[in-house]
Amino acid sequence: MSNLPLTLTYYNQNARSFAASTISVDFTTTQAHFMARLPRGGFIRDFGCGSGRDTKYFLGQGFRVTAIDGSEELCKFASQYTGIPVKQMLFHELDETVQFDGIWACSSILHLPLEELVPVLEKMAKALKPQGIIYTSFKYGNFAGERNGRYFTDMTETSFAALMQNITALMTEEQWITSDVRPGRGEEKWLNVILRKK
Repeated sequence: MSNLPLTLTYYNQNARSFAASTISVDFTTTQAHFMARLPRGGFIRDFGCGSGRDTKYFLGQGFRVTAIDGSEELCKFASQYTGIPVKQMLFHELDETVQFDGIWACSSILHLPLEELVPVLEKMAKALKPQGIIYTSFKYGNFAGERNGRYFTDMTETSFAALMQNITALMTEEQWITSDVRPGRGEEKWLNVILRKK
């Protein structure tokens, strides 16, 4: 977990400014893509919820949601913003079994080094109900390392396919590339992925 302190320090020190830069971003197209695969009123885990933007949206759409984040300061912000308790927890601490219809990991597990992504994705699969789904996203490319005070593992279709060969419990159902939706960041590309539990 050698890269986590760097990333968590960044988010704890910049929680307010980070939340302000992401909280009002219109992410409804991707959220709708995820929700369309879930049962009405299904149970979602927001896995690295940041500001709580998506948790609040899913709650407003009638879903049951639990949210976690590794940053203590972001947990405080998200709890206040969403009106539900947000648990401080690291990704590798996930230990639920057959609980969730969907796990939303938007721009979150990309902070894990490559060797930690497989065990965390396996824990996510274990936490899903049969045929449950995961949405996750990575910056598009081949970079791995520190960028702007945080650790990132970027992905392409090819590198993600190689990663998935090690995970027997999940299948890639869909993947697509988008531009960053934040103002002035449109040149940045993202790999979006929907995985389904076999």
